[in-house]
Amino acid sequence: MDLLTLLQQTPALALTLALLVGLCVGSFLNVVIFRVPKMMEIEWEQQAAELRGETQAERPAFNLMTPRSHCPGCGHAIGVLENVPLLSWLVLRGRCSSCGMRIPVRYPLVEAFTGLLSFVAIWKFGPTAAGGGAMLLGFFLVALAFIDLDTQLLPDDMTLLLLWLGLFLNLWGVFAPLQSAVIGAIAGYLALWSVYWLFRLATGREGMGYGDFKLLAALGAWFGWQALPAIILLSSVVGACVGIALMVFRRHGREVPIPFGPYLAGAGLLTLYFGEPLSRWIGLA
Repeated sequence: MDLLTLLQQTPALALTLALLVGLCVGSFLNVVIFRVPKMMEIEWEQQAAELRGETQAERPAFNLMTPRSHCPGCGHAIGVLENVPLLSWLVLRGRCSSCGMRIPVRYPLVEAFTGLLSFVAIWKFGPTAAGGGAMLLGFFLVALAFIDLDTQLLPDDMTLLLLWLGLFLNLWGVFAPLQSAVIGAIAGYLALWSVYWLFRLATGREGMGYGDFKLLAALGAWFGWQALPAIILLSSVVGACVGIALMVFRRHGREVPIPFGPYLAGAGLLTLYFGEPLSRWIGLA
């Protein structure tokens, strides 16, 4: 009996494994969220130096694997036992074992949320291509949402890879027919691109970034063009409500940009699990 057959015949084992995989991936996503923007900054600095004809001093390696994770306060290297998802944070009471510096609660929350998304993916779709795809989509959307929250950036390396993964899965119609997915990728990009230019022509300011176009294109590639109206409506309504609340309660100025990526990611997850009911409720189906 192969592993896939075993998982299909033992739902409890499949759900447990999905949860554990999600927790471990969530721990890695914390590294991705923190390091990818810094890696982008280093790359931009190198490109700018090359354009100026400058020679930069050789930098220490900095990527997703190097250097080893460490405490930003004292430099203490994080050991294996200190890096167990959720449990390590609880055992350490949210503090560095060396200097006692607080470890942000967001780290275990990202791990827990990613684990929950993985559990729900297999619970809904089972140990199938759709279940694996749903887990993968959740991983990407969690990372992109938090990177955008922190930096107002949506890295091309992630959004474009997500788009191609959606088209690849839909070669077999896992989430949408291929034709619908291709049209969804095109329409998703052009929809926000059009809004961007209309807003810019009307106000002289940029209302959103190009990363938002690419993320919506990726969601269109996963779910097909039919899902785009619901995704745009959901993300826009939630984004508007949050923006108004920030301005009213936190005196968040209108000139201060609000990242749109997290709302697109949230709408994408809602579409993944409640696409048809949401479309009927909104009146789009």
